[in-house]
Amino acid sequence: MRTAEAPAPPAPARGGEPADAPYGELSALIGRSLARLGAAQAVDVGPLGRRDAFRAAPDAGPGVPVRVYGRHAVVGPLPGADGVEGANGADGARPCAHCLERRWQAVRSVALREALELGDGTRAVGRSPYGTPFAADAVAAVVAGRTAGEGPRAAVHLVDLASLTVRRYPLVADPECPGCGLPERDSAEAAVLTLDAAPKLRPGSFRTREIGSYDLPTDAYANPVCGALGPSVVYDVSSTSTSATIGSFTLRSGDYLRETFWGGHADTFADSVRIGILEGLERYAGMRPRTRAAAVHASLDALTADGADVVDPRRCGLYSPDFHRRNPHITPFTPGREIPWVWGWSLSRGRSVLVPEVLTYYHTPGLAGRFVQESSNGCASGGSTAEAVYFGLMEVVERDAFLLAWYGRAALPEIDPASSERPATRQMVARLAMYGYEARFFDTALTFPFPVVTGVAVRRDGGLGRMCFGAGAGLDPEAALASALCEIATDAVNLTGRTEREEGRLRAMAADFDRVAALHDHPLVYGVPEMGAHADFLLGSPGAPTPPRHGLRELFHDGRTLRPADDVRDDVAACVAAVTAAGYEVVAVDQTTPQQKDLGLATVGVLVPGLLPIDFGWTRQRALGMPRMRSGLREAGLRDRDLLPAELNPAPHPFP
Repeated sequence: MRTAEAPAPPAPARGGEPADAPYGELSALIGRSLARLGAAQAVDVGPLGRRDAFRAAPDAGPGVPVRVYGRHAVVGPLPGADGVEGANGADGARPCAHCLERRWQAVRSVALREALELGDGTRAVGRSPYGTPFAADAVAAVVAGRTAGEGPRAAVHLVDLASLTVRRYPLVADPECPGCGLPERDSAEAAVLTLDAAPKLRPGSFRTREIGSYDLPTDAYANPVCGALGPSVVYDVSSTSTSATIGSFTLRSGDYLRETFWGGHADTFADSVRIGILEGLERYAGMRPRTRAAAVHASLDALTADGADVVDPRRCGLYSPDFHRRNPHITPFTPGREIPWVWGWSLSRGRSVLVPEVLTYYHTPGLAGRFVQESSNGCASGGSTAEAVYFGLMEVVERDAFLLAWYGRAALPEIDPASSERPATRQMVARLAMYGYEARFFDTALTFPFPVVTGVAVRRDGGLGRMCFGAGAGLDPEAALASALCEIATDAVNLTGRTEREEGRLRAMAADFDRVAALHDHPLVYGVPEMGAHADFLLGSPGAPTPPRHGLRELFHDGRTLRPADDVRDDVAACVAAVTAAGYEVVAVDQTTPQQKDLGLATVGVLVPGLLPIDFGWTRQRALGMPRMRSGLREAGLRDRDLLPAELNPAPHPFP
């Protein structure tokens, strides 16, 4: 029932009990309390957790929203008053009551979400004991105290109807909200990417803004009522290497809820949580289209017959026939099959191209419709479009080089970390040594003139927590080395404990690689000592002499790698030209959400068809069947002929 003082009779339910009786009564009580306070506001009282907010249409009346679930009442956001217009001038940047309902549902327990989203909703088991005049007075006081000028960000207040405590939480608009979202038309014209000048913060940096310049209050993105990226953020105070933070959000994908993690690994918790939020926003944007739904549904054959520019999914790798025999519910791709396409921008050719939706938005609804399961590889955010493209392209190149070296069992030149000019790098290597891990690094720049570094933390005594891997790529070799080091430094100090806790499961994986099924299985199985033999091609056999190490600048000198410019846009142009000259095309899809635009962020998904894609799950390894897997090391000058299938590494990659 939604009115201030004189509610209409609620609709009767079966058995004569009014279905919304508790809310009508509470609405009337709050209305009377507001009248005593001399407040003019109306209230819109309704339940939370009764219907699926992701499928239901907005259903809000006039007045301040008051949403009730159990002992809690959520007040706000103020209709048409809270918040300000976004930087893009879009009224959709101001969240509505339905945004709250969607955000609230997104941070609920799996059990409640399953009931709402796969069942037929929930029902009260009895009359609520919390709809008392005393509780109504508390809610009314919060409603009366709300003003349009209370700050630049929309907010809601959580009132505990039992203890009468009140907490305030910022509310971020949901870009998919049918009430206030602003869907955009996906078209060739909208896909055009304009790379404006993007001067660097300082020499050696490829960022255009300081991380502290983004308006990223933690409680807007991690709170138990309406956190845009989940209910909480955890500070890993036990980490002895970095000040790590971690959070997660869940997204429904067909019949299952997928938990997606985000986090940061900097020297301070303040920086780590901000990095984590930026990563979470990046993943939120890349998992499925938030504002631009796929406008083209057609087969590859039909599009090519019409002369359309398309990214052929066969060039990006497909699963083996054996995979589809094991998974008959996943339909293989064929050129005659109709699939959804989104528009992207070819940076190599300067024109719009159609991209299979599943190759850039890696968790579009409908598992059976995904002929491949992509990952966040190539998705990146930045303070400019050029910055986002740069980091997305470097990630694609990094993963390709790692897989080429791992499955091709390439012996790589080893880098001496003592040659790093960054004191923080040398200090972190020394810190890992204190915990029994030797940090080793390898030159993995195989095809393109960009430094790529593989890092390995190796337990000196060969025990549980045997080794972990990481990688980094970028035009500055110091930055590439630091990226690889950051990954292994964070994972190594926790690897022994994790291996001990899951030893039985991990040893079973080591004996049967088909059990390596999920993302985290790949790095964790290399905590088992016997898996170390699969990395002997890179690290050398135990007790064998160590080959000489090389200085960082000795390996990545100006004659071999591109020299960074002062503007990220110039770096992108040089990198794209190098990739194009090698016979590949760089394509970027703009994934930026309206909320990211308001923050001054851009997010893109970068694809380079023909490079090796990274997959998780041993039976899903597309790279093993791609032409580049056989020819890449020969083209890089590390083999005198193409590889034969029997020469490939028989063990799953260890990439985290």
